[in-house]
Amino acid sequence: MARHKLTFVTPPLLMPRRQRTPLRLLAERFGAASCIILTVALFTYLDRDGYHDATPGPLTALDAIYYATVTLTTTGYGDIYPASELARAVTAFVVTPLRIVFLVLLVGTTVEILTDSTRQAWRVRRWRHNVHDHLIICGYGAKGCSAVQALVGNGTPRDHIVVIEPDEGRADTALRAGHPVVRDSSTRRRALEEADIHQASSLIVAVDQDDTAVLTVLTARELNAGITITATLREEENAHLLRQSGADVVVPSTSAAGRMVAIATFAPDLVGVIDDLLSVGRGIELNEREVQPGETDLGGEQHRQVILVLRDGESLLWNDPRASPLRPGDRLVEMTALPTPAVPPPT
Repeated sequence: MARHKLTFVTPPLLMPRRQRTPLRLLAERFGAASCIILTVALFTYLDRDGYHDATPGPLTALDAIYYATVTLTTTGYGDIYPASELARAVTAFVVTPLRIVFLVLLVGTTVEILTDSTRQAWRVRRWRHNVHDHLIICGYGAKGCSAVQALVGNGTPRDHIVVIEPDEGRADTALRAGHPVVRDSSTRRRALEEADIHQASSLIVAVDQDDTAVLTVLTARELNAGITITATLREEENAHLLRQSGADVVVPSTSAAGRMVAIATFAPDLVGVIDDLLSVGRGIELNEREVQPGETDLGGEQHRQVILVLRDGESLLWNDPRASPLRPGDRLVEMTALPTPAVPPPT
């Protein structure tokens, strides 16, 4: 498969970073520059008798600030100048170094802001070079966040999960969490291409509207025919549209929540068990693995936790006569209980 060529379009892929935001950086450097000006003005005012002013009268605090600004910015009108030896020494050994620092702050801030896009492009190139078979999450709402937490809990690195989200607030939340983000609608080709869908292994569609989900699946399937697509939807009657669009797995979130509520009315404790199954890293978990050489019969001790055998697209219960003997290529679904964390003794 040909590698996707990097193109910088608007909006581009945004990489998470730990650097301070440009606005905060500007505020910090503006504060530093102001402190330098006030420092020079203070030295000038304390030795005001050593400075001559073209305007008659003693040097005021405002005159000192004026002298500091024109001196540090190298404007130098010459109307106020150091006359005494002490004033000239302060100018040479205090004001001049501060002038250099002031200019470095000014130029450094400008250069850093101008080169921010260059650094962002470098991070994107490095990410595209190092990451393959990544996952794409379309939508970073409640469903998308839950999917990301499950993926991270199962060991997927955050920089291997690209988020496509048009909402600015949600996109910023995903960036702060450490995910590459495309701030655009997942229905657009350019958004999926910026997420490098040609190299992705899986796509999760967790958008809020079913029509958006259908169009996203259609576009994604056109761009990458081999990608695994899992999609959620609100109305179960639209499930066939998602499957016809190219979704491999369709999860009706609304009906699933409704069934959970119904179960809670007559078996509330069972809801906790189901929640354990859906949670990562605690309670009961379902694991899927491939049959190992030498595994033939489900009756052995090593298979007492097997509940399903996946074979040729069919799910066979553990007690189904067709499930045993096991065949090469079968996948086993096991239910395991995670160890309970040790509780420290009371002090």
